[in-house]
Amino acid sequence: MSAAPAASAASHPGAAQTSSTSAKKKKKTSASSKSKGKSKGKSVKGQAAPTPDRIKEIQTALQKDGSYQGEPTGKWDAASVDAMKKYQDKNGFSPTGKIDAGSLNKLGLGSDTAGKGAPVPAASSSVAPNDPHSKQ
Repeated sequence: MSAAPAASAASHPGAAQTSSTSAKKKKKTSASSKSKGKSKGKSVKGQAAPTPDRIKEIQTALQKDGSYQGEPTGKWDAASVDAMKKYQDKNGFSPTGKIDAGSLNKLGLGSDTAGKGAPVPAASSSVAPNDPHSKQ
């Protein structure tokens, strides 16, 4: 009878390893599902859609140019896309019909920094005037 408990004890360590392995798998699964849940809740920051007032402003500028017919509506519809394509084509831009920085600049509606890279800091001397190690 003493052989049976020994055999059962020998099979238990393996069972314990299996259960700890499955526990590890569960932890990994729950950790990855937590991270998946977090990424679903996060929004990727990008360019915001123009407001209806901004769209009216763009439509008005396209209207003054002669590219947009009708009254500005504040909705970026097929007529707006066609007008932008016409404007972009006659001004040397790729006629995508999308609102882009170059087209807005040409219409007089862009910012002074649109389409430009981030500012690069000017090179400056890192030697302090009272630095005893500097050669002045």
